[in-house]
Amino acid sequence: MITADAWEVNFDGLVGPTHNYSGLAVGNVASMSHGGLVSNPKEGALQGLLKMKSLMDAGYAQGVLPPQQRPDVGALRDLGFSGSNSEVLARAAQEAPQLLRAVCSASSMWTANAGTITPSVDAPDSRVHFTPANLQSSFHRYLEPQTTGRVLQAIFRDEQHFAHHSVLPATPAFSDEGAANHTRLCGEHGEPGVHLFVYGRQAFGGTCEPKRYPARQTLEASQAVARQHGLTEAQTVFAQQHPDAIDAGVFHNDVIAVGNGPVLLYHEMAFLDEEGTLNELRAKMATPLIPVRVPLESVSMEDAVASYLFNSQLLSNPDGTMTLVVPGECQERETVWRTIQDFILAGNNPIGEVIVKDVKQSMRNGGGPACLRLRVVLTETERASLTGRVLLTDVLYDELTAWVNRHYRDRLAVDDLKDPQLAEESLAALDELTQLLRIGSVYPFQLG
Repeated sequence: MITADAWEVNFDGLVGPTHNYSGLAVGNVASMSHGGLVSNPKEGALQGLLKMKSLMDAGYAQGVLPPQQRPDVGALRDLGFSGSNSEVLARAAQEAPQLLRAVCSASSMWTANAGTITPSVDAPDSRVHFTPANLQSSFHRYLEPQTTGRVLQAIFRDEQHFAHHSVLPATPAFSDEGAANHTRLCGEHGEPGVHLFVYGRQAFGGTCEPKRYPARQTLEASQAVARQHGLTEAQTVFAQQHPDAIDAGVFHNDVIAVGNGPVLLYHEMAFLDEEGTLNELRAKMATPLIPVRVPLESVSMEDAVASYLFNSQLLSNPDGTMTLVVPGECQERETVWRTIQDFILAGNNPIGEVIVKDVKQSMRNGGGPACLRLRVVLTETERASLTGRVLLTDVLYDELTAWVNRHYRDRLAVDDLKDPQLAEESLAALDELTQLLRIGSVYPFQLG
């Protein structure tokens, strides 16, 4: 079955008021190398909004997802800190500063990790399926799934069109990082697709694993999500990420590969079994696969990770061409920029345009354009059934920009995280945001 009126909506995460550089993400080179620097939450949020606005203006469907409640004082209370909110923050800052940094993380901005999505055209019940990622591999992200689930259910509420699944067990065997390790390949967005799930290790029986940094996605987690969504063997390909890439700082597959429609843009070090992965995709796809392979001799692993070339958005245009949205860091690396111009754009593939976006506040924490968005393929009927006010318009953009300017600080050092006033500012901002987006009560402080 082909759904002619289906197209992809990119739901970008708003950068939260506590955006800071704590260097929490092991294996994320940018996050670790920028730990301790002073951040600018206001600039970060405005950069993200400007990216959304520019893509909306170019004709792409653009949605917005709210940040998490931070600091997560409730998590500190669960860990034994007591007293008033200010007392809890002060004690955590003194006794366990790393925990305080974790509960203040604004990492939910990277909504590629929010969950895994299957469009209705691929699902046996013809509904869009959602599974929030458990993000169990790091404490600061493990705190996200419950609120993420409430947000997704608040927006995609209509049970006739949307199905929501439980988060996988938060154990190492089912470590799940969401759509950052999942790519759907197809002809048009409304045509049936093949789902490429990329994992870093096998929990049961695997032997080939990275040695320096942890593998965050397991085969078992990817298989479980596919089962939840009713995907068959004919619709799925499970491929192992190259362990050497993970050890080079490729903590998610979307740092080394990006796909859209029939195009798979990837680095030669993306998959442990490159030939086997491509052959299985070719065998299962109804539309011929268009692989765009970037060799190691053109872009080193260091340049791939530093520039986030593959953490770019690849977007379909009405004329059949595609646009590649890259971070500004790609222009700063001569070999990367030359590869984009002389190899990708000049190659025999649909990619005909490159757009450069400044998302430096996010990049310094290890997230590029692709990290900032969750891709959801929706039909016109499914879009009309969304709850709330989450599809970007000129009016909503202006209101969100004004909201950021009212509530966000333009300077935040790690030492500022213990400031109880920051917590009050954040709650006030989020309470106003849920009213602005009309999504109801989704945060713990709103639910009592």
